[in-house]
Amino acid sequence: MVVRRAEVFRDKQGITLFTGHPVAHIDRSAKVVGGKSLEGKPFEAPYDKLLIATGANPVLPEIPGIDLPGVMRLKTLEDGRRIKAMIAAQKIEKVVILGMGYIALEMCEALRALDLEVAMVKPGPRFLPWLREELAERVREEVITRGVAVHAGHRVERIETVGDGLQVVCEGLTLESEIVLVGIGVTPNSDLAGAAGVALGVSGSVAVDRRLQTSDPDIYAAGDCADAYHVVTGRKTWIPLALRANRAGWAVADNVCGQAVELPGVAGTAVFRVFDMEVARTGLTPQEAEKEGFEPAEKMIKTSSRAHAHPGSSPIYVSLVGDKKTGRLLGAQMVGREGVAHRINAPAVALHARMTVEDFSQTDLSYAPPFGPTWDPCLTAANQLLKVL
Repeated sequence: MVVRRAEVFRDKQGITLFTGHPVAHIDRSAKVVGGKSLEGKPFEAPYDKLLIATGANPVLPEIPGIDLPGVMRLKTLEDGRRIKAMIAAQKIEKVVILGMGYIALEMCEALRALDLEVAMVKPGPRFLPWLREELAERVREEVITRGVAVHAGHRVERIETVGDGLQVVCEGLTLESEIVLVGIGVTPNSDLAGAAGVALGVSGSVAVDRRLQTSDPDIYAAGDCADAYHVVTGRKTWIPLALRANRAGWAVADNVCGQAVELPGVAGTAVFRVFDMEVARTGLTPQEAEKEGFEPAEKMIKTSSRAHAHPGSSPIYVSLVGDKKTGRLLGAQMVGREGVAHRINAPAVALHARMTVEDFSQTDLSYAPPFGPTWDPCLTAANQLLKVL
C-alpha cells in the first residue's frame, strides 16, 4: 500500500485535491458531483469523465449495543490510530473480535503481540469455511496455541456495558472485554453510484466492463466498490483485493486519456499470515466450481517445505482442484509455516493461462534444498490430482 500526503498530490503532481468534502450526489445529466464540506459549505464540481473509487465499508451486525463506546471497526488509518490510543490510554487487557476473516486474524496476531487477552467469536460453525477443512484446522490450531480463545458457532445477540467494560452476549456464551473489534467482512460502498442510476452488479458492487466503464459511458468505477470478471468462470464476481484495485485505477487513467486498456479479470489470489502460519488461495473451491457447472475433483497432499535432509523443514499442505470434464486446473489452496506466500503464484498464473492439470504438472519450477523438495509441492499435488481426474 502506498500512503501519500495531500500536499504531494497538490504540489508535486498538480492535482486539485479537496479533503473534507464528502460527495452526496452525482447529477449525471448536468455532469456534476456535489455535497457539503465538513464546515457545512455547499460545493459542486463539474466533470467530463468521472471515476467512482469509493471502496468498501465494514459490515456492522444489526445487534443491540453495536454503537456503544469501545465497539470499534477497523477500516481507515484513523480507525487504527483510535484503537492504538485507546489501548494505551485505558491500559486495555481484554479484547473480543467479532469475526474470523483476514482482518480479524491479522488483528488477533497484533493484539497478542501486545500481550492482550483475545477471544474471537462467529456464528458459523467452521473456522475459515472457504478453506479445505484439514487446512483450516492447521490454522485454527496455530491460533489456539498462541493463546487465543476461538468460539465458532455462537451467534452474537447483543453487546452490553458492564462496569467499566463490555460483555458480548452470545447463544450459550458470554465474553467479557474492554474493547470489541468488528471484523466480519466488508460490503461494496456503492450507494452513491446506485442513487445516481448507475447499474449495480454482483453483491451490490458497481457493474463495470473490462475497460472499467459503468452503464454510463462517462463514468468509470475501480477498486473495492466495483465488480470484475473471474478468469476461471468468465463470469462477474466481487473479490475486493488490493492488486485489482490498484491495477484498475491505472487502467481507468489510461482509458480516460485515450489509451484503450482492457483487464482480463481476477483469480481471487490472496494470502495472509497469522502468527507463523501462511495461508493462501487462488481460483475456485470445489463447492464454488460445482455451482459454476464444473465437475470438480480435489486432491490434498502434505509434504516438506524444504528438501528432506535440509534443516528447518516444516510441513506444507497443498490442495488442488481440477475439472473432470476438461482437465482444467480450477483452484489451489496452501497452508504452511514457510514457502506458501509466493508459491501460490504458480497456480495463479496457470489459471490465467487456462492450463490443464496435466500441463501444470509439466511446468519447469525451480529447485534448491533450502526452498523445497526436488518435486515442488505444487507439482506433487498436480501429479496426485491427475490420478482422480
